[in-house]
Amino acid sequence: MSLNGSADVAVLGAGHNGLIAAAYLARAGLRTLLFEARATVGGCASTVEAVGARVNICNCDHLLVRAMPIADELQLADHGLRYLDVDPVGVQRFWDGHSPWVEWHSLDATLDGLRRTYPDEVDGYRRFVEAARPIAELLVELAQQPPSPAGVAGVLGRRPAATRRLWSWSRRSAQSLLADFFGHEALILPALATGPVVWGLDGSTPGTGLGALGYALRHLVQVGRPTGGSGGLTDAVLGSFQAAGGHLHCGTPVQSVLLDGGPGTAAGRVRGVKLAGGEVREVGAVVVACDPAAIALEGAGLPDRLGRIWAPPGRDGYESKVDAVLAAAPVYSETPEGLDGAGSLIPTTFILPGIEGLRGALASSAAGGVGTDPVFFANVPSVLDPQMRAPGGGEVFSLEVLYTPYDLAGGWSSTAEPERWLARYGELVEPGFAESIVDWRVMTPPSYEQQFGMPRGHAASFAGSPLSALLGRPRHLTRYTTPVRGLFCAGAATFPGAGVWGASGRNVASVVTRAL
Repeated sequence: MSLNGSADVAVLGAGHNGLIAAAYLARAGLRTLLFEARATVGGCASTVEAVGARVNICNCDHLLVRAMPIADELQLADHGLRYLDVDPVGVQRFWDGHSPWVEWHSLDATLDGLRRTYPDEVDGYRRFVEAARPIAELLVELAQQPPSPAGVAGVLGRRPAATRRLWSWSRRSAQSLLADFFGHEALILPALATGPVVWGLDGSTPGTGLGALGYALRHLVQVGRPTGGSGGLTDAVLGSFQAAGGHLHCGTPVQSVLLDGGPGTAAGRVRGVKLAGGEVREVGAVVVACDPAAIALEGAGLPDRLGRIWAPPGRDGYESKVDAVLAAAPVYSETPEGLDGAGSLIPTTFILPGIEGLRGALASSAAGGVGTDPVFFANVPSVLDPQMRAPGGGEVFSLEVLYTPYDLAGGWSSTAEPERWLARYGELVEPGFAESIVDWRVMTPPSYEQQFGMPRGHAASFAGSPLSALLGRPRHLTRYTTPVRGLFCAGAATFPGAGVWGASGRNVASVVTRAL
């Protein structure tokens, strides 16, 4: 075993949170090493070569990261980041014949459209956004600082009315909350789809109320897409990191974090990391921004409770994604008033069953199947961004499918489910969709596990409440610290949560910087 070089901090995992943490640390003057097991950076926020084109690993829409000061603070424009605004921000379509409707970044434009499609829901939509917007603003402000009792209390104290509503809404189910404002399920369903459904939950589950904030967030923050794909963000963060003197090591899994014990350090303190080949790098701190259960701890007697924290009970993944190249863009059979054919392809289209259908789809997933009427998020990113077009001009098509089980009955290798999804989507567009498919692939929960190291294909997310952040429970997820001195946590499982947000990466960097 060799000891090779020293640094101030090592970041394990180069997903977008790990990259962001590493960039802030390097720019703070700390000697920073970034280790990534895969050959490329970005994780599920990246854009990769597949089916003869560049495709996004997950949905291409960026929202909450644009509410953060990350792009300015890391000078990401200097490293190639350019955003294209997405407007409208979503088109809602339904399997059971409800009229489609359009959400715009402008509240007034959205209300104008609803007057033509769901006039009885206009007042409820306005009231909901008025009630939800202060909570959305509060959550964005909370996410912009490492949570501490004094810091969280200070933010909440400045917004007492929003704080009271936040506590109330956070305890309710998203579905019951939305029913206070909307009478038609065509307005309830899309809010569930971008909240509890994305989390793999039922909208009637108590404690999912804050998942209903999507409408307000999309009126508060402009949805955007990096030019060239979602990976435009992570590539720019990498550029900022390396320009500050940080060192990236791709294809370099870390086997363990090495600890020193001693009096007063029952849980040990970090002294280095051991790479999969046995090489040791001496560091003063480690930020774990990958699956922590994959990293062993060596060198000190650890309390049992840390072991339990380090390997919490896992969940199964529930999302699949079809990527395809099309000879021609699809044309929807029904276009909402106010949009032309191309305009309806700019945003993500949410294609949803009814509320009972959602429950049925979740039950089907639990039984190893996929619902008859699947939950689809469809987009054609190359319509807005010509850089995404395939060589020769083919359009890039993305179809995310929610409530798909990790353990599919009969197995994923021999199933015809992806072909069925494409056929079902074809029912919503003009004839010829199937014939326009030049090439395609499917990513399933086992694919995400195999290619991205996500246990059972599950995308981690912060499961706590705002009260958890206030109280600092559990500490490693809300304060980013552990009983091991110099060992920190980051990533989607830590506060404030999943999606392309970057807040935990930014926050953990400030915690580490203060600690060193």
